[in-house]
Amino acid sequence: MAPMASMAHQAPLTHSVAFLARRAATALAAVLVLGAAAAPAAYADSADAPSASPKKLPDGLYGSKDPQYDGVWRQSLALLAQDTVGVRPAASAVNWLAGQQCADGSFTAFRAEPGKPCDAKTLRDTNPTAAAVQALAALGGHGDTVKKAVGWLKSVQNEDGGWSSMAGSASDANSTSVVIGALAAAGEKPQSVTSKKGGKTPFDGLLTFQLGCAAKGDERGAFAFQLKGAAPNADATAAAATGARGKGFVVEPAGKGADTPVKPLSCKGGDEEGKGDKKAGADDPAQAAEAGDGYLVAQLDKNGQHLLSAMPGAEKQPDVGNTADAVVALAAGAHGTAAAKPLKWLEKNSADWAKQSGPAAYAQLVLVAHATGTDPRSFGGTDLVAALNATGPEPAAAAKDTEDADDSKDGGGLGVVWVIGIGLAIGAGIGFLLSSRKKSRL
Repeated sequence: MAPMASMAHQAPLTHSVAFLARRAATALAAVLVLGAAAAPAAYADSADAPSASPKKLPDGLYGSKDPQYDGVWRQSLALLAQDTVGVRPAASAVNWLAGQQCADGSFTAFRAEPGKPCDAKTLRDTNPTAAAVQALAALGGHGDTVKKAVGWLKSVQNEDGGWSSMAGSASDANSTSVVIGALAAAGEKPQSVTSKKGGKTPFDGLLTFQLGCAAKGDERGAFAFQLKGAAPNADATAAAATGARGKGFVVEPAGKGADTPVKPLSCKGGDEEGKGDKKAGADDPAQAAEAGDGYLVAQLDKNGQHLLSAMPGAEKQPDVGNTADAVVALAAGAHGTAAAKPLKWLEKNSADWAKQSGPAAYAQLVLVAHATGTDPRSFGGTDLVAALNATGPEPAAAAKDTEDADDSKDGGGLGVVWVIGIGLAIGAGIGFLLSSRKKSRL
């Protein structure tokens, strides 16, 4: 994608499209290792991809653009964001999401015919499954659906304790983080969910992706997407810094006056080079999260309080979605001052991006506002709640104002990877996702 002239027309890769690129990268990586004959089902045959684009969008679905690769994801984020502000979604929207589940408990990106049983060609995916769990658990009334989904997620946990988007592939930091969030939302204790072989927890798996004292100084504390070819990845770091704290998409605000200084990874008092130990200095999830936050703050400070993404052949440009993820990660650590600067950048620069991108983008910003204690109905001059509601069926009930919404929640229970993912996405006919995967209802 060629560089755009202004922020108003830019739509860089965000967390939602990023997980598709990561899934594609995982698939191709398996092909390179195993050979073409052993190509994963996801890309061995076009018929194995998620359901083909529907001629008519289903009732209840948020957004008006093709849901083939993100229907469950954007629906889950939209419903979850509404719930955080006291908006009760339309029954048709909730039923559509629950109806996307396969009999074994898994979800795929989109099923055009939910009445047709999932078969061996159905591309089951931990990312939309975990997103759906977080949404349906928050909404309540879908205990069996959530239980089955969690059961499936546990069944595909890797030996290292983590998850990949596609069962059987190597674990990655992003998928592991989103599943941790799902387990927590469902009332599970992630630290007690251990792999059948090896007895590793999700946190054991997640910490293996962190670059420690053996890494270059400006890379320490960052998380890599995967172990192979490990390189600092801001998107993976933002997700992992939240996941390492056992939190999902919804992060409760720390409260007024809460401000814990960020503590970057420290290698003092020991071997500066770490003797090859990537985890040196971050030996538990809390330390790992702090170190990840330290890396994010350094990147934000360097880039003008936003993170960057770059398409192959294009100049680096602001990534609104990943910046939003970073703000949530900092808020999860009660780093009020550190989160305030990129938050202001988002308030100033996210409106056009969200308008173009649609429900998942509006939802992501609502979750940012929630985590930071900011008014989502006046976010840089935009009423995010009204904008989100307008992308789907009329809510069953909406909070009268921000105060009522907050009261209703009191006491209540997002390098090589980009290149590969984008190439496969274009090959699958989803180039439109690269400019805006987070859909809008036109």
